[in-house]
Amino acid sequence: MAENAPSYPTSNQRDAPAPVGPVLFAYDGSELAAHAIAQAATQLGPRRDALVVCVWQPVDVGFTPTDGKQFDADQATEVRRAAERTAAHGATLAYDAGFRARSIAVEAAPTWQGIVQTAVTHDASLIVLGPHRRSGLLGHLQGSVAAAVVAHCSAPVLIVPQQAEIPRAAQAFPTTEAAAR
Repeated sequence: MAENAPSYPTSNQRDAPAPVGPVLFAYDGSELAAHAIAQAATQLGPRRDALVVCVWQPVDVGFTPTDGKQFDADQATEVRRAAERTAAHGATLAYDAGFRARSIAVEAAPTWQGIVQTAVTHDASLIVLGPHRRSGLLGHLQGSVAAAVVAHCSAPVLIVPQQAEIPRAAQAFPTTEAAAR
């Protein structure tokens, strides 16, 4: 009878941490990307390794510089430096949120390929994205970076939607708990 009993891992096997690659944050300098970093921090354990990637390309830059410095989008060196500063800003946000973060700027087109290649190269355990909701013809033509990353990557992808705004009507009526105070 004992031969058919299930075997359970020993406490050493169960308690040993599984090898985990870094969390990869796709950071383009937007508020959505910053929000994704903050939300991921609430979902994931503290002190995880993180890699913040800013994907760039000359002319059609592909990110929003966070430091406000002007640069010539036709000059690849200037675009790369702006992308490096933007990625470093994202790494600072990730560090402040509790991650052991570092940054990298990657030249790639389309953007999703840069994200996927960086995830593969650095053995990312999770990719975190704050998707931009584009509508109309422009949105249709550009496609979705988030959808392409999900379709082309074997790592799990956490897509953090933008913050939901509370309708003004809901703000005007206090909750039962607030009304009881």
